[in-house]
Amino acid sequence: MLSGLGPHSNADAGIAAQGTLAIVAAMKITGVRRIVAVSAAPVSTVPTPGRPHPPKHDPGDGFYMRHLFSHVASAMFGKVYADLARMEDILAGSGLDWTVVRPPQLTGKPLTGTYRTAYGQNIRGGRSVPRADVAHLMLAVLGRPGTIHQAIGIAS
Repeated sequence: MLSGLGPHSNADAGIAAQGTLAIVAAMKITGVRRIVAVSAAPVSTVPTPGRPHPPKHDPGDGFYMRHLFSHVASAMFGKVYADLARMEDILAGSGLDWTVVRPPQLTGKPLTGTYRTAYGQNIRGGRSVPRADVAHLMLAVLGRPGTIHQAIGIAS
């Protein structure tokens, strides 16, 4: 199962968590175990009930991301990131075989196939990635057991 469900803006916040609850329930009823979902790079530092004390900075973030962009992004998209963080908590507590892909800014550029990935952290210097590359990674990890219960950073 692939999920690209998520809010487009703070006004849509709540859709990822609520939709993921419905997806998880349907997967359990039908016996489907594998899900790969899109989240967002800044989510690793967002507190949730399941992770009340996340790290202050993602290990993959550079100076500008840690000290400038993270504050701007949080102010602009804080509700979006909180919703995606709750979605990640739901997946982590679901008992399913989940993987979360955390891209920075998504673009409409064509597939490159040359994106970078990192397990459990963002990509240093990674500011954007084409949606097509995110989709490519999501399909690729479906058959990789080593990606189960992992958050994977992706960027160009």
